Order: sequence, then C-alpha cells, then structure tokens
Amino acid sequence: MTLIDLLVEPFGFEFMVRAMAATTIAAVVCAVLSCWLVLIGWSLMGDAVAHSVLPGVVLAYLVGAPFALGALVFGLLAVLLIGLVRDHSRVKEDAAIGIVFTSLFALGLVLISVVPSQIDLGHIVFGNVLGVSAGDLWQIGILGAIALTLLIVKRRDLTLYAFDADHAHSIGISPRALSALLLGLLALTAVVSLQIVGVVLVVALLIIPGATAHLLTDRMGRMLVLAPLLAASCSIIGVYASYYLDVAPGGAVVLANAALFAMAYLLAPHRGVLWRLRSSRRRATVATST
Repeated sequence: MTLIDLLVEPFGFEFMVRAMAATTIAAVVCAVLSCWLVLIGWSLMGDAVAHSVLPGVVLAYLVGAPFALGALVFGLLAVLLIGLVRDHSRVKEDAAIGIVFTSLFALGLVLISVVPSQIDLGHIVFGNVLGVSAGDLWQIGILGAIALTLLIVKRRDLTLYAFDADHAHSIGISPRALSALLLGLLALTAVVSLQIVGVVLVVALLIIPGATAHLLTDRMGRMLVLAPLLAASCSIIGVYASYYLDVAPGGAVVLANAALFAMAYLLAPHRGVLWRLRSSRRRATVATST
C-alpha cells in the first residue's frame, strides 16, 4: 500500500469524513480561545465549564431537546454561579470554581444513575467522534462559526483585557463585559467540543494548543495563528492514528496535542529546556575560556 493509499483510505468512509471535519472545527475554535485562557490564567475555568455542562446534556436527552441547548444553558449557569459566589462572599475564585463545577458535575452523575438505561455515560463523558451525524456536523459548524467570529471581531479588546485590564477600563472598555463575553464563549466552545472528545478531554483542547503556541512566540497575533494551525494538524493526525491503530479518536487527538506540547517544551527556541541548557553550557564555556 502506497502513502497515497494510506492517506486516502479513511476518506472512503462517510463517518470518517464527518469525524475529521467535526474534530478539526472543534480543535480550531478551542485553540483560538485557549490563547486567552492561558494568558489570563483561566485554565481551571475551562475545566469547570466543561464539567458543568453534564447535567444539561442529561436533561436535554430526557426531554428530547438538542443536547447543545442543555449544555449551553448549564455552561452559562456555571459561569453565573461562579461569579455570584466569588463576588458576594469571602470565597476566592479558585474555590468558587471548584465548588460550582464539582457540584454540577455530581448532579449530572446522579441524573445519569437515575435513568441509566436512557443515557450512555461513555458518549457524554468521553465523546463519540465516530458517531457524528450530518445534523451534528451542521450544529457543530454553526456554533463554532459563531464563537470564532466573535473571538476574531473582539480580539483586540480581549487581548488588551488579558494583558492590562486597568488600561482597558481607563480607555472606556469594560473589563466586566469582556470577562462575561469570554466566559460565554467558553461555554459555547465547550458545547462545540463536548460531542467530539467528551467532558473529560475537552479541557485539554482548551489549554494545550494555547500553551504550546505560548512557548513558541510572545506575540498574540502569532499565537492566534499558531494555536489553531497546530490544533488542526493534531486533530487530523489523531483521527488518522485512531483509524489505523484502532484506538479512541478523542484520546488520540489529545495525545497528539500533548506530544506536540512536549516537543515545544523541550525544543522551543529560547524557551525550550534543551535550548536553555545548551545556551547555558555555551555561556559557561565562553566564561571558562576567557
């Protein structure tokens, strides 16, 4: 079998085409958002929102509504509750996040245990990439396009908010409004990705691409290009690997992202561990010779 045959064979199956398209859409949207999450320090917030949508998914299945609707409602509810607890009590943000997302996730597990015959826990928690239907793909595409468009349109304001919220406020930009927008887009993005890699692994897509790009460049503009490009490449590699190795697609996609992060961590120019080690040895050699 030639290399061309290996590349083309998966596209002979419609479910693989849909899986590839849906995974790439989710990866790109998550990667763009992850740039701001990493810079602001909201990685745990992404974890919270991703887990908090579980009861919304279960309730949506029970009443026959689109799962995305239930997930979005509970994602926004989680953001609202975290803000209320943080702003109206002595509890700090990290504790508020932990309280809200563990409580809502536990509620989802309880709901699943009540109606185990109607809910497939595996599909909700771990995703169902190969089960994406044409309707699901349209839904993912529309939600992803909305989230990506808003992120691109507001990228300058969001970047200013990430680096200097006080300066943003001084020139008439509301940090609170930008924070609400970012949290709302986080909930929407979690919904987009939930069906692809599930509740557990969506957190990786919301953190790793941005962290990898941050190791490779200091410029936000470059991060916003590198992160989705790397994430899309990893999604394609992961789906291919899952096809030929017969492993879980969602896990393969995340592992591809993790492997790329490890390479950047070790080899990134000026920031990689091995690069810094080599530079320090060079400086030591120069100092000794002089």
